Amino acid sequence: MKFLQNIVEKLEPQFEKGGKFEKLWPLFDGFATFAFVPKHPTSKGAHIRDGVDLKRTMITVVIAMIPCLIFGIWNTGHQHFLAQGMYAGLGDGVLEKFFFGAWRVLPLVVVSYAVGLGVEFVFCIIKRHSIQEGFLVSGMLIPLCMPVDVPLWMVAVATIFAVVIGKEVFGGTGMNILNPALTARAFLFFAYPTKMSGNSVWIADSENLRANVDGFSGATALGDLASTVGIDKTSETATAVMSSFGNDGFYSMYNSFMGFIPGSIGETSALACLIGALILIGSGIGSWKIMFSAVVGGLTMAGIFNLAGANAFMDLNALHQLLIGGFMFGVVFMATDPVSAAHTETGKWIYGFFVGFFGIMIRVFNPAYPEGMMMSILFMNVMAPLIDHYVLQANIKKRQKRMVIQTA
Repeated sequence: MKFLQNIVEKLEPQFEKGGKFEKLWPLFDGFATFAFVPKHPTSKGAHIRDGVDLKRTMITVVIAMIPCLIFGIWNTGHQHFLAQGMYAGLGDGVLEKFFFGAWRVLPLVVVSYAVGLGVEFVFCIIKRHSIQEGFLVSGMLIPLCMPVDVPLWMVAVATIFAVVIGKEVFGGTGMNILNPALTARAFLFFAYPTKMSGNSVWIADSENLRANVDGFSGATALGDLASTVGIDKTSETATAVMSSFGNDGFYSMYNSFMGFIPGSIGETSALACLIGALILIGSGIGSWKIMFSAVVGGLTMAGIFNLAGANAFMDLNALHQLLIGGFMFGVVFMATDPVSAAHTETGKWIYGFFVGFFGIMIRVFNPAYPEGMMMSILFMNVMAPLIDHYVLQANIKKRQKRMVIQTA
């Protein structure tokens, strides 16, 4: 490591102002600060940082997502072979499942990082500033919240849209009002809906498997439940769907918690998300207030639906509602985005509660958006500045009243 550092220090003058490769300074600086602690302290601005700079903060978030990535790779292979009637046991064909999953998932990750960082480099050279670190996290989030069968070119287009429209037009990292990864997912959801929803996108090569395996649907838990909205819960259809969510069903609470169900690559396992949450909370990067209040908000809305009980979706156990879809993944990795979330302490409680509350509301009330967390988080991203504004105004009024009482 010392040898590499010496090489970097010798090359540095060539990239500094007046050097032969001056225009490539952002690329050199990005590599140097990624590999080694920055030598230059913060001299201006609102945020004072020590050697644990923003890059290392972002890398910690990426590390927190590794359990979701590894499990998503295995589950991609598991669901593919399960649809073929092969390796049905969890311990069967582990290597085959993992290698197949890696073959399908890792290209999505590579495309996301290559395209996203490429766009970042272009903006850095044009603006002549250091590489911004935010995409280290977004580059992993984007593929993890995608269906496995999404084409690579769509991931590339969505990534470009997220970086340019979702972040750079607002000024870059720290200036965006929406979560970039969710911006990419929303772009694909509305631009190419057939590739982001339905029963044929959640399992690798499911279009070919549907013709070969009797009874195979490839549907997610939310997809099956959404079909019960508007159907009387006593009907045969609703009863059949609800039975699949029983203790021994394919979408049982155990399978939903562990993640042995179809869904977006990194979102199926609530357990993997909880491991990531512990890493983020333990490192002080993720807000436990947002996570906790979002869970409370989700349980509150699900409890209200349980009381109404008009269909199988509303009847589903409140805790089970939180374990399916992208609820836990969204709460842990997206709702807690320090840029687009609320910043005041009281605001975090309010923001998180409504993320969970609206997430469950949207998925049940509107079958067109069975994955309500995407819409919920994006909506609350927009509302976050307003929440912080009123929280600050309330604090100002309290202090003014306190001053009047003290001076009286």
